[in-house]
Parts: sequence; structure tokens; C-alpha cells
Amino acid sequence: MEELARESIRSISLLYKPARGTEAPRLGSFGAVFIMLKSALGAGLLNFPWAFEKAGGVSRAISVEMVSLIFLISGLVILGYASSISRQSTYHDVVREVCGRRIGYLCEVCFVFNLFMISVAFLVVVQDQLEKLCLSLYEMVTGAKVMPYHWYTDQSFALFIVCLVIILPLSIPKEISIQKYTSVLGTLAATYLSVAVIVKYYLEEEHTADLRPQHTGLDSWASMFSVVPTICFGFQCHEACIAIYSSMENKKISHWVFISVTSMIFCLLIYTLTGVFGFLTFGRGVASDILMSYPGNDVVMIIARLLFGISIITIYPIILLLGRTVILALMLRYQERRAIVTVAFECRCRVLLTVLWIAVTLLIAVYVPDMSDVISVIGGISAFFIFIFPGLCLIFAMQTEALDHRLKMFLTGWGVITVVVGTFIFGQSTTIAVMELIHKA
Repeated sequence: MEELARESIRSISLLYKPARGTEAPRLGSFGAVFIMLKSALGAGLLNFPWAFEKAGGVSRAISVEMVSLIFLISGLVILGYASSISRQSTYHDVVREVCGRRIGYLCEVCFVFNLFMISVAFLVVVQDQLEKLCLSLYEMVTGAKVMPYHWYTDQSFALFIVCLVIILPLSIPKEISIQKYTSVLGTLAATYLSVAVIVKYYLEEEHTADLRPQHTGLDSWASMFSVVPTICFGFQCHEACIAIYSSMENKKISHWVFISVTSMIFCLLIYTLTGVFGFLTFGRGVASDILMSYPGNDVVMIIARLLFGISIITIYPIILLLGRTVILALMLRYQERRAIVTVAFECRCRVLLTVLWIAVTLLIAVYVPDMSDVISVIGGISAFFIFIFPGLCLIFAMQTEALDHRLKMFLTGWGVITVVVGTFIFGQSTTIAVMELIHKA
């Protein structure tokens, strides 16, 4: 089952499953950059204009982005290096091989929890877009701007139907083959939204948005740090980067540095343009989901909602499969110690895990409808994959690698700095997220 997990993750990362008995085609530079972009560009883009407002303006937000980018690229390079010396092709396998079994188990737990919370964020996005689309359609048909409430018009009910009719059937199979046809939707939706936000800003006759910082003094510094989870969630592609690196034709670390820098710069461009022009358009009044700030009858943004909604619906089963594979492998290993693992047992466990995953994420999405709350939690967990685990991999790798003493000391020091920064971000963002949830409750 561990080999099945590796093959599932590899096939998802490469957007196809190779034929049996043949070696998978190797990725070139263009393919690697495209898949990195596909992994990073997603629902986090909707939150960036709000993050720019939260940070206190364009200059502060971009400053936080640029500093974060150093650690983001560093994490990608370290993970590629750790994969090359460990000869493993999945994130948690690399961490287990380089850092030891105990840290490997911690990585698996964080891996599953992070994917679980990403699933919640995806359902929150789908729920928001369903609500706005229903209002838009009702306004177009009847001309009324307020839709009367009925149980069957509630967005929670609509989300339940989407999960039952579309997401569940797509998620039950062992392999999610539909992703090879729909994976481009994420990049297309992100690019379309970024262009649409820029065009909408320039089409406005007057710009009267309140751009003054909401916080001053010490509060302004706290607000700057509070947007780091959003940046981490937006740029996060580190879980998939090892599978991408292990599938590349050219595995030289210098080439991997080029791939990492190129993909992160493209992401930075799209995220920054969306954040800047979204914030300049709405100022302090921008919603945590930028699409919710635009009128419901705006055709350009209706298309953006459709693209994002369809993209999230098709990506959700892939996220579920990645998390389910880790849990299922543990269950089957436990069952092997007691009895023979049958196909029927594996099938029952897979269906049960799928139903439970969808049901619990659906309940959380319904009762925590604010996307910023969910992303603040995910951003904290993302610190493990962007900062802490890469830093630990670098520290442990330097204990066994034969390198110049001064270089080893420098790299070990950088690993320690990365771990400390990641721990601070995790503690700070998680504390703020919990306090905000308690305050709202």
C-alpha cells in the first residue's frame, strides 16, 4: 500500500498515470514550472486583496511577500536536495528517511491535517460562489435583488447536494483520472481573475476607496505578521515539489533552483497584481473573498466564480485522495498484523474514509463560513511544510554529508533559522486564529 500511495501521488503530480510496464516520461523545465504553478495557484488568490488591506497597504504587504519569498524558495531547494540524497519521491517519505521515523510520523499527521483543512477551505470557496451565483441568477430572472429564503435555496443545502452528487462519486475511486483533463482550470481561473481585477480597476470612473491603514503603531506590526499565513497558503506547493523534482529529466540542484525561482516569481506576479488592484479598488471595504466584493450581476465576475467553483470541485477529490492514501496505508498496515488484508476490506475502508472526510469537512465549512478564519489555520500548518520540515531536513542532512566545514556550519545555521522562523509563524498565526474564533463566537 505504501507503493500504491507513492504511485498515486506521482500520477497526480504529473497529471496522468503511466501505462503499466512503461517508464513514466520525464518532466522538462516547462512542464515542471507549469505543475508548480498549478500546485500553488488556487483558492488562496481570493484572499490576497484582503491580506493587503490587513497588512496596512501595498508597500507593507509586498515587503512581507518579498521576505517570505526567500524562505519559500529556500524550502523548495532544500526539499529537492533532500530528495536527491534520500532517493525518495514523496514529502513524508523524504522527511522520514532524512530526519528519522518519529519526525516522519509527525510529518504524516501534519500532512493529513493540512490537506483536511485545505478541503474545508475549498468547500468554503464553493459555498461562497454558490451563494453569489444563485443570487445573480435570481436577479437576472426576476429582477429582484433579494431572494426569499427557503430551505432549498440555502447555500448550505446547495453545497450538500454538490458534495453528494458530484464530489463523492469523484472521490471514491482509487485513482482520480478526471484530473488529467481538468487540472489546467486552476491556472486558468487564477490568471482570469487577476486580469479581471486589473481591468475592473481601470474601468472605474472614480477611485474613492478608503486606503488608509486600519492599524497604527504596534498594532500595525502585528497586522503585518498576521498576513503571513495567507501568503504561506497562497504560495504553498511544497508538498508536491518533491514528486515534481523526482520526475524531472534534469535533477541537477542548480536546475531545480532555476525551476523554483521561476515558478515562485510567476506566482508572485499573479498574487501581487491581484492583491494590489483588488485593494486599490475596494480599500478597507474589501471582503476576505475578493469575488464577494463585486456586484452579483457583473458578468465578468460571474465567469470568474464559475471557473473557480468548477476548479475547486475537481481539485477537491485529488486533495482527498492524497490525505486518504496516508490514512489508508496506516489502517492496512495495522490490519496486516492481525489478519490477511482482502480487497473487500480495502474497499470498505476507502469508502468509509471518503464519506467521513467529506461529511466532516462539509460540517466545518457550513459552521465556519468565513474564508479568512480557515486560511489563518491552514497558514499556520503550512509553516511546517514551508519552514520547519525543510529546515530539519537541512540540519539532519548536514550531519552526514561530506562538505566543507564552513559551508556545513552556514547551512546548518540557515536550517536552524528556518525552523525558528517557522515555529514562530506557526505559534503566532495559530494563536491569532484561535483568539479570533473565540472572539467571534
